[in-house]
Amino acid sequence: MTRSAMMGALALMLASSAFGGSIFLTGHDPDFHAQLGGNLSGARNINTIAIGYTMDAAFNPYVAGGADKFLFVESKISPPGGHVNGVNGIVASGYSAGTDFEHHDAATLASELDLLGTKYGAIVVASDFGGVLTAAELNILNSRSADIISFLNHGGGIYAMANSNSQAQLTSGATAYGYLPFVVTAPQVNQNETGFTVTAFGASLGLANSDVNGNASHNVFAATFGMQIVDVDASGRILSLATRSRIDDDEGVVPEPSSALLLLAGVGLVVFLGRRRPQR
Repeated sequence: MTRSAMMGALALMLASSAFGGSIFLTGHDPDFHAQLGGNLSGARNINTIAIGYTMDAAFNPYVAGGADKFLFVESKISPPGGHVNGVNGIVASGYSAGTDFEHHDAATLASELDLLGTKYGAIVVASDFGGVLTAAELNILNSRSADIISFLNHGGGIYAMANSNSQAQLTSGATAYGYLPFVVTAPQVNQNETGFTVTAFGASLGLANSDVNGNASHNVFAATFGMQIVDVDASGRILSLATRSRIDDDEGVVPEPSSALLLLAGVGLVVFLGRRRPQR
């Protein structure tokens, strides 16, 4: 292996080790409200910020390596009342099918999950109200939890929208967010978005209170699970969470207080290798 190739491989390894996966979970359903509702621009902003967070090449080594599409997971059924095809909300948020993402349902999802890290840099999971994520897709994701967690722990990303089994109850019998088994929700907390507040962390991502009010949301989270709170409802309940961390299958986010030191040491080693003269 040449020195430049070794330095590139080392930098990629250190990046994924230092940052882990990029995870953004929300009880909002901006796939629906990017198309319909009182605050189209707010829903679209949530989508672009969440997808940008999970697909940021500075933190996602797969994207940096050329896997610059995301896998959008949603059924292709005709939506029942109260639901829409969430994929159209992703398009309305500025993403092009075939170029920025591919849309797969239960018929093809299992094989596409085999392409995480080579074709896809992140997974985006539709809401089950008002999008049309169904139990068929959710059960496949849940059955591939170990693969998804491995993908995240090597630097991949995931963005998942509301999972409440509300309205048409499309995800009955499937565990909400079960592909991240440490996540616990309080399902079917359907509420109008009034008095919701973005945290300082959420603001640092680019979100504002005007983005998270004016539509509706459908679940809250029971705890942080080691992640950072993005926004809360009027009662202080957690609406969205995000993190860049390694995760344990059952225990959740693994704190990495030495990540910055690890990255700094890696940069130093790369510089050292780059300057070192060959021995005679």
